[in-house]
Amino acid sequence: MVPTPPRAPAVRDGDATAGTPRIDEIDILRGFALFGITLANTIDITGMPTGGSGAAYWAHETLLNQRFFPIFAFLFGLSFGLFLEAATRTARDPRAIMAARLGFLILFGAAHRLLQPREILLTYAVVGIIVLLPASYLPRRWLLALGGITTAAALALSGGIAFIPGLFLLGYAVQRYGPERLLGLPTPRLAAAFTAGAALALVLNALQIGTDAGAWLGALAGLVTATAYLAGLLLLLRTPAERALRLLAPVGRMALTCYIGATVLVVAADQMLHLGRAPDYAAAMSLGLCVFAVELAFSALWLRYARYGPLEWVWRCLTWWRLVPIRRDGPAAGGRRSRARP
Repeated sequence: MVPTPPRAPAVRDGDATAGTPRIDEIDILRGFALFGITLANTIDITGMPTGGSGAAYWAHETLLNQRFFPIFAFLFGLSFGLFLEAATRTARDPRAIMAARLGFLILFGAAHRLLQPREILLTYAVVGIIVLLPASYLPRRWLLALGGITTAAALALSGGIAFIPGLFLLGYAVQRYGPERLLGLPTPRLAAAFTAGAALALVLNALQIGTDAGAWLGALAGLVTATAYLAGLLLLLRTPAERALRLLAPVGRMALTCYIGATVLVVAADQMLHLGRAPDYAAAMSLGLCVFAVELAFSALWLRYARYGPLEWVWRCLTWWRLVPIRRDGPAAGGRRSRARP
């Protein structure tokens, strides 16, 4: 009889999740979400006056504002599940590790809020502790149902941060069912979802521009547009455009560093631009694009020599309460690619 190998010790070797392969597509989706968030947040960070009825204003309202945040929130819930699953393999109490991770995220969010009062990390951490940790005891079908009900109910509150609990639960449910179920959807089904989502998004965005139906319409339009973006990006990952889109993966891996770093860069640049004086969407979008370009280059260069982004490394050390290796000993390793079905 072959003896059963002993269970790995409880986090005595540092980071218990260091050897867990990443899923490239998730990093790409997260990088894409950060791209849109960087452009939209430039206006908030600089305090630029908003409003109007011109093309630039409505382009911001229908293509950027609240259109990428749902993707980011959904992926946060999915990443919560991935981290908890990895920690379960080696930690005696993986939920305590996850609670520590979210608790230290509160500190990052509180510090970031000094520069950006409308930042979202602090809210994510608190909601994660209140909603996701208890939800980790639920069956996956309950997660999916509660996520859908909570997200739908958030429309009555005009969306915004009210969407966060439901999107967290939906993302976590997808992880529990297996991310490959989403990433590996048959192409015809994914194309149908994108077509229907894009068509509905066009209608809702047009109604948002042409009517005064209230904030709930903008919230619904934002959610549907985000869904269309997500489906469209997954489709593009099955085309030759995949090679270009993979440039977003390093930013997705360094999401914490890039999210906070973008604020620092925008605040520094605005000392000269003074975008808060008057509405100038072209200047704000140009600044956001420049900031994201800097982050693209920095992330790709940094991850050639390091395993984690700078703030990700600090967060990881705090979570495990010890120094974890950051230097990459060999060539940059790629993540795990999902196997998409035709």
